[in-house]
Parts: sequence; C-alpha cells; structure tokens
Amino acid sequence: MSTTTGPAIQVRGLRKSFADVDVLRGVDLLVERGSIYALLGANGAGKTTLVRILSTLLPPDAGTATVCDLDVATRAAQVRGSISLTGQFAAVDEVLTGRENLVLMAQLWHLADPGARADELLEQFSLAEAGGRRVVTWSGGMRRRLDIAMSLTGSPPVVFLDEPTTGLDPQGRLEVWGAVRTLAAAGTTVLLTTQYLEEAEKLADRIAILHRGRVLVEGTLAELRALLPPTTVEYVEKQPTLEEIFLALVGDDPSDAGEHAEDGR
Repeated sequence: MSTTTGPAIQVRGLRKSFADVDVLRGVDLLVERGSIYALLGANGAGKTTLVRILSTLLPPDAGTATVCDLDVATRAAQVRGSISLTGQFAAVDEVLTGRENLVLMAQLWHLADPGARADELLEQFSLAEAGGRRVVTWSGGMRRRLDIAMSLTGSPPVVFLDEPTTGLDPQGRLEVWGAVRTLAAAGTTVLLTTQYLEEAEKLADRIAILHRGRVLVEGTLAELRALLPPTTVEYVEKQPTLEEIFLALVGDDPSDAGEHAEDGR
C-alpha cells in the first residue's frame, strides 16, 4: 500500500480535446485516501477520458494530475504500479475457473504464493464456494466481482472503476456495490464513474457531477442536497419500486424467478 500522506488523486485544470471536440475543459478534483469518490455524468460527459488520463492511457493537453503524489505525465510507470483499472465489461477468462483466473493474475504479479492470494481474494469477495467452477457458469454480478478481485491481486492503493455495473441486473448491481464497499473498508481509494444516480448516492463519500467536460458541483451528498431549496413535508402513500419487487421475489438467487414461473404454469 502507498505510504503517502497527501490526497490519493489531485487534478488541476485538466484539459483534453479530440480534433475540434473539447472533452475535458479545465477539470479540478481532489480525492482523499481511503475514500469512495463518484464521478457522475451522462454518456459523453468526459468520465472515461478523465480515468484514461489518470491511469496513464492518455496524455492530457493541459493541466496536471497526480496519483499517490506521482505525476501521471512524467512518472507514468510508477503510477501504473500504484493503480488498478477495471473497465465497463468483465475481463475474465470464462474457460478457467474463478480460482484459476486469480492464480494466473497472481503469477503475473510474481507473488510468492499465488494460490494463497487467490484463496484470500475469493473469500474477500464472497466467491469461495464458486471458485472451483468455470467462470462461464457464473452470473454477471459474480463475474464483475471476480474482475474487481483480479484487479486487486497486487494490492494497489488506488482503484479506478469505470461504470462497473453496466449491463448488470439489480441483484448483480447490489453484489458489485458490496465489493466496492469491501475495497474502501480495507483502505483502498476508489474512483468510481457512473451514470446511475442511485449508485453514487449509495456508495460515495463525495460526488462530482461532470457535464460537458467541466465539474459543475462537488461535495458530499448532504452538501449537494443543500444546494436546492428546503424540502416540504408531504404525506403520500409509498408504493414499492419495481426493483424492490424484483429483489423481494428472487432474493439472493435470480434463478428462483424461473422456477416460480414454471410452477405457475
């Protein structure tokens, strides 16, 4: 883990253009160590471009960015040794078992005991029971949790999660949320990009709203709520949401829904 005492991520005046399109137009961010920071914005807001710059995959046109006190432009190799990036789709080998995926990653990191590290991560992300099964038989949420676990094999202090719940069903989304909370509880700094408002609300210590390449507002959920006029109290009948109904019916096993449907024929 990092021994730095400053912010995990600091961005000042970051700019990036592609041809005549200004994607980032002077972004400023500060992410404290051990926190979950959500970058909220619609498609095309610049979220992925910012993550790609912070993970050294793209050079900025202007401005500065540091990760663990390391400049992403001038010390890219050291930055890559301090981070992990998980994209929008699970990058796992479905032919292998979950444990084999993790062992392979641990071997690439040249860890002394790859099997022990794999078992540790399976336990940490509640995948131990399925660890001996081929990943092709796993649910989408389990694959995403495995993907995140694989990104942590080398114990990086900073993790970038670029829209990690894209394409997942409600149960899978909840599973990934649990994995993100597990990361933060262990002291890992998480920068999470998302277009789902509920995801940012449920997970983040601080939230930045990125729109057309600029941060419109940044703060805790309470601070963002305080920007709007005071709420009025009204008593209304609360109806369950469709998501609440779905999760109440299927519980922890989405396959139950199919079984109930067959029973009712």
